[in-house]
Amino acid sequence: MTRGMIPGLTHQESMVVAERHTVPHVTPDWAGFADMPPVLATAMMVGFIENTCILALRPHLPPGQCSVGTHVDISHIAATLAGATITAQVELIAAEGRRLEFRVACYDESGLIGEGRHRRAIIDTEHFMERLEQNRATR
Repeated sequence: MTRGMIPGLTHQESMVVAERHTVPHVTPDWAGFADMPPVLATAMMVGFIENTCILALRPHLPPGQCSVGTHVDISHIAATLAGATITAQVELIAAEGRRLEFRVACYDESGLIGEGRHRRAIIDTEHFMERLEQNRATR
């Protein structure tokens, strides 16, 4: 395990929800989203939480390593409009070798909007990309 990456490690990030983070603006490729209410998209909330986990780990990883998400179990329990500030709070609760598990929560000015667990794995970026290229070549 990498130094400093022990259960109890916490981190938080905040951001202002922009129109581009709302359901109708997720992507023009998915027509079903176009007429949905203009609230923070679940996918964007999960991505923001995942980014907060990445930033929590970054100072503890040597050059050439990063982490990838392997599992998401997050409930989105309250809607948030564009213009609101959201804050993700993450806590590393388990670290077994390269496998990490976080308790995560996200809040807006009114309170809790999402919570759950997120797992990540530490990878050697170059080796990971080499394996992907090998897999693509055999398909």
